[in-house]
Amino acid sequence: MKYLTEYRDPEVARQYLDEIKKTVTQPWTIMEVCGGQTHSLVKNGILNMLPDEINMVHGPGCPVCVTPLNLIDKALYLAEEKGVILCSFGDMLRVPGSERSLLEAKAAGADIRILYSPLEAVKIAEQNPDREVVFFAVGFETTAPANALSVVHASRMGLTNYSILASHVLVPPAIEAVMNDEDTRIQGFLAAGHVCTIMGIDEYYPLVDQFNVPIVITGFEPVDLLQGILMTVQQLEKGEARLENQYARMVRKEGNPNAIETILEVFEITDRMWRGIDVIPQSGYEVKEKYAAFDAKRKFDVNIPEAKEEESCIAGEIMKGIKKPFECPNFGTTCKPENPLGAPMVSSEGACAAYYHFSGMLESMES
Repeated sequence: MKYLTEYRDPEVARQYLDEIKKTVTQPWTIMEVCGGQTHSLVKNGILNMLPDEINMVHGPGCPVCVTPLNLIDKALYLAEEKGVILCSFGDMLRVPGSERSLLEAKAAGADIRILYSPLEAVKIAEQNPDREVVFFAVGFETTAPANALSVVHASRMGLTNYSILASHVLVPPAIEAVMNDEDTRIQGFLAAGHVCTIMGIDEYYPLVDQFNVPIVITGFEPVDLLQGILMTVQQLEKGEARLENQYARMVRKEGNPNAIETILEVFEITDRMWRGIDVIPQSGYEVKEKYAAFDAKRKFDVNIPEAKEEESCIAGEIMKGIKKPFECPNFGTTCKPENPLGAPMVSSEGACAAYYHFSGMLESMES
């Protein structure tokens, strides 16, 4: 398959790996922002093959992982107490709230449905005019166009029983927050290629200038990641800090103008709480007043108090690149996918889940 098999070619991967080893002369710490990149690095054994000088740390690029407890508890309240048909992506259902997960509520009888697209939720609302339907809209900029489009469609169809519970977060403010952390030791970034496919690349130039760090927009296959790491190391070794686009087969400077237009039609930028981290200014999307009728937060006026995180969970430190999953004393013991203390252990983009499911990689890294 074009743009896939050639980026999984072992010989090409080996060539990039050899070039990385020839290029690196000193230790460098690089963060891959996206959880999809983390999983690819771990499951393909790339972390083991890199030279010791390169320390890959894992960023907050798992939107399910950073969805705050408060919003999960709101979703639970809507499903259990308000009797809505609650829809979302499968990952979101497994993440623990303050007392239980949406999957546990579903098992107990709540009408919670796993969907692949928010447009399916609009169809469910059309088919069930006597029921309120809420789509738990989670994601980075990548899923925002489809979630916004569902609101536009529902509005045009005149549906009064459809709304979204928005928990969208944005990548550039997260990079800024990570770099402003006093404990950060990150010297370069692999940026999320799918996000830049939507939004373009212009938002990253100010970050390069502000923090004097290389940022390389990178894809998700083994060759993508090795090439992105090489490009980052080449800059670091030369004392340079530039924005580069490894994922040029998908990412254009301007992004996807139609998708951006749809996002801006429905959403506005706001401050957002990131689970395990804190409030990051101007880092999320909320539904505009124009579409208030389709905003579940306004529609149901749910007042759920903030709950405390599990104190023994170090997910925030992991998502800021300060610690690795295996440095958590609970990893693989009291914290497992079937009984998680934090979201990164259950999400398909969570760093802890990646390390847990590919434990052979973990053992090699520890030894």
